[in-house]
Amino acid sequence: MPDRQKRLIIAITGATGAVYGVRLLQQLGVTPGVETHLILSDAAVLTLHQETGLQRKQVEALADVAHKLRDVGATIASGSFQSDGMIVAPCSMKTLASVAHGLSDNLIARAADVVLKERRRLVLMVRETPFNLAHLRNMTSVTEMGGIIFPPLPSFYHQPQSIAEMVDHTVGRVIDLFGIEHALAPRWAGLKAAPGSAG
Repeated sequence: MPDRQKRLIIAITGATGAVYGVRLLQQLGVTPGVETHLILSDAAVLTLHQETGLQRKQVEALADVAHKLRDVGATIASGSFQSDGMIVAPCSMKTLASVAHGLSDNLIARAADVVLKERRRLVLMVRETPFNLAHLRNMTSVTEMGGIIFPPLPSFYHQPQSIAEMVDHTVGRVIDLFGIEHALAPRWAGLKAAPGSAG
């Protein structure tokens, strides 16, 4: 969309992994030309406090605009609001189910529904293990609708030295999906030669 900065909708739900949503907001907040719109679920507020020690207001302050979960009349609830897509980080199985079945029962599910119907990019960082059949079918449904299922699984080829480095690598991969430049983690440079191996 020409002549404007990128707009991303960020939702944080009550699944474990609240740090992904926080780190995403922190990174996008220092990225020029990106405007963020945040929605927190009620359970997300509890998980954020439990896992990060952060309060609602501290997290909302990381976004350009914070929306209330029940405000289904918010700008982001309409397809006429131009955005580049939405990331749910992390995404609970409840939110996944709401999106898969088009329930639009709160602003997170409604905004996701709008992103899908407008053929924009939706990324769900689903957090649950192991998956049951309902989870798998819901993920298939969202994928068939054009959404991207992105479980925040750590990679180890870059030899992370901390949890923060693992989080940054995953967040960087998500940001890549929206064509936004970052330096959160090193990129794959090919296999290293094994010691003593012939050329």
